[in-house]
Amino acid sequence: MIPRYTRPEMASIWEAQTRFKIWFEIEAHAADAMAELGVIPRESAKAVWARARDAIFDVARIDQIERETKHDVIAFLTHLAEIVGPEARFVHQGMTSSDVLDTCLNVQLTRAADLLVDDVDKVLAALKKRAFEHKMTPTIGRSHGIHAEPVTFGLKLAYAYAEFSRARDRLVAARKEVATCAISGAVGTFAQIDPRVEAHVARQMGLTPEPISTQVIPRDRHAMYFATLGVVASSIERLATEIRHLQRTEVLEAEEFFSEGQKGSSAMPHKRNPVLSENLTGLSRMVRAYVTPALENVVLWHERDISHSSAERMIGPDATVTLDFALIRLAGLIDKLLVYPANMQKNLDRLGGLVHSQRVLLALTQKGASREEAYTLVQRNAMPVWRGEGDFQTLLKKDTDVRKYLTEADIEEEFDLGYHLKHVDTIFKRVFGES
Repeated sequence: MIPRYTRPEMASIWEAQTRFKIWFEIEAHAADAMAELGVIPRESAKAVWARARDAIFDVARIDQIERETKHDVIAFLTHLAEIVGPEARFVHQGMTSSDVLDTCLNVQLTRAADLLVDDVDKVLAALKKRAFEHKMTPTIGRSHGIHAEPVTFGLKLAYAYAEFSRARDRLVAARKEVATCAISGAVGTFAQIDPRVEAHVARQMGLTPEPISTQVIPRDRHAMYFATLGVVASSIERLATEIRHLQRTEVLEAEEFFSEGQKGSSAMPHKRNPVLSENLTGLSRMVRAYVTPALENVVLWHERDISHSSAERMIGPDATVTLDFALIRLAGLIDKLLVYPANMQKNLDRLGGLVHSQRVLLALTQKGASREEAYTLVQRNAMPVWRGEGDFQTLLKKDTDVRKYLTEADIEEEFDLGYHLKHVDTIFKRVFGES
């Protein structure tokens, strides 16, 4: 985790103190269940809670013990015994390290998912607000980066809203996928621990029991989780890239907010660069980079190994922290985005009416021209406009072959900008509902 791209709410999920607190809760809840089943004395389970519930675990002490034991869970249990006293001998009865580690990881991932869903909600709120603000602001749609036909800027934001709505659904599904608990003992057979202990711990930790674990929770769950984060990151980059293109000097249809005192370049005082959206592009690449190790972690030897462990210690915090930061940055970027309708109209008019070429093509076919002839006639008049030799409507009116099919009034009718926007309301209702 790099402080520059880290928000405290997400970072706290991955702090050592939080991790040890979750480990303690898993162990203490398991002790409660074992006491209820008569495996350990009830007073011992109560003592664990009473003496360590509010404890601040000594991270340095745990690290010191681990340097000797070379085992993080044993180091924690040793430190816990220092706090609890003799009653600690009943902690971890029949359990294995992965019971604690995997259940803890899934608690952390579900908490991270809750924050990420909340982040997406902020992005959605910003997109919806700006989409309705520019619902009917005409702009040029582009395919291959080239002017195509008119759209509205509101539609551009509606595209993103629909995409992030899907992102939200995927995050909710990913949270459910990873919200499982395993307290099944060595190789997952429950030989040394009753399955009812697992059920109790799962209930207390807000998880569901893993149907079958092999000492570890299957890593296809985690692969799906991190793959989802990668897809969300790609959606962030898609929108960020759109903004970067729209901010180019020769386009300048939208621009990142530029605050008082902000500097764009150390050398050129005039510069206003799309630094936020460029930053989002880079952060998105990093989140996607964590997907590959998550996929490779699915494959473990036999019932378990720890080849996944080192990777997860990095990708768990880093992927969630980075995506959290990126989503909040994106929400702010959209909320403060500067939009220039006059430049949008200027760019719409830049090609002398060529954006209406399909309408003319279809009008010719409706009046009897074959599609091949109509295409030839329209393209014949379009190419000079590309070269700056007149405007499209005037050339069409002068073309005697075109005039065999279309009157001047017919041609003028095909240049109505509003025609392209007649279904904007329909699209908005599909995306945002009736609100």
